[in-house]
Amino acid sequence: MRYFAVLAGVTLALAIPSTAWGATCEDSFVKKGSPLTGLRFSTEAVVEDLTPPTAILQMRGIASSKGYDIIVEEAEDGSMLIEQPRSGSARPFPIVVTATPLERASRVKLEAKLPSGMFAGADGAKAELCSMLTAVKGGKAGIDAATSGKGATSTAAPIVIDALVLSQQISQEADSNAAIIPSRYQGKSFTIKGRVAYVIRDAGTYRIAYDIPETTSDLVLKVGKFRFLTQISCLMAKGQSAYALTLKKGNSIKLTGKYRDFDQFKHVMWFDGCKPSD
Repeated sequence: MRYFAVLAGVTLALAIPSTAWGATCEDSFVKKGSPLTGLRFSTEAVVEDLTPPTAILQMRGIASSKGYDIIVEEAEDGSMLIEQPRSGSARPFPIVVTATPLERASRVKLEAKLPSGMFAGADGAKAELCSMLTAVKGGKAGIDAATSGKGATSTAAPIVIDALVLSQQISQEADSNAAIIPSRYQGKSFTIKGRVAYVIRDAGTYRIAYDIPETTSDLVLKVGKFRFLTQISCLMAKGQSAYALTLKKGNSIKLTGKYRDFDQFKHVMWFDGCKPSD
């Protein structure tokens, strides 16, 4: 997979071209904004013999294969939101995909919206956006690609992370926009390291809660302006009851599970099908 390269520098603004029928992806590329206000990169192309739903379903498959998260898809309305996931200290950012019907064609547009303070080179952004846009096809090839892309999701390996780091990450994101979290984490697997707070019977299995303070008052160092810390719990997979019942408060654990649910008011995220990892 290839993402935008995040850079520690300011790139020069590009001239804004007008979009014309037959213009290439590179010709229509536009950069707006600044690292202080938030950079915007966009490009578009007209693809003949293509409907908006077919364009969106194709883009789902294209984006998923490159490791992007599918946040919202409204194929019939020609709209989709994808997101480059968090990578190290780089925050996730959205790419809006729109497909507008024309006579015997569709205009497909991609717009990346970087948060303020994030840097990215225009050349790298152009190459990445155009690599996705130019993969969209018209005609029968496009219909076949849309069929393959329907329901596609990223198949990235589990993310290995410390429970307290994950807690602060989720808390920071919830403070910004809690509504997007379920879509952002849906289908993702994590290997979470930490210590046991408690083990409790829950819905026919055992739930292991990680030892995480309730507020940032107990932390020496925190990220962001939030106060409440997200609690992390793992619902164990079948066959893991014996393991769960051997644990005591304070034991070191490393569990792998898939995102299940998030409650922004209780400040809790649950993972499902959890198993111990080496």
